[in-house]
Amino acid sequence: MNTKPILALPHGASIVAAALSFLITIGLFTALVGLFLRDGTPLQNVAIAERACSELAFVSEREACVRSFLAAAYDRHVASR
Repeated sequence: MNTKPILALPHGASIVAAALSFLITIGLFTALVGLFLRDGTPLQNVAIAERACSELAFVSEREACVRSFLAAAYDRHVASR
């Protein structure tokens, strides 16, 4: 009976699998950052807008409030340039 543990994959295949998973992870993080930066709205501003509009009962009103809050913040940001 052999008590030495044996890996199912050879070491070369394990290294290739680790490198591939690393590249996929980097790609996913890059895509996530791209989604946040695409419209130029920092997550901090979105959180502030959602908190300011949280007292509204209807989702449509809340979304309209958040959009107007973010538009006003964007206008202030552009005007300060």
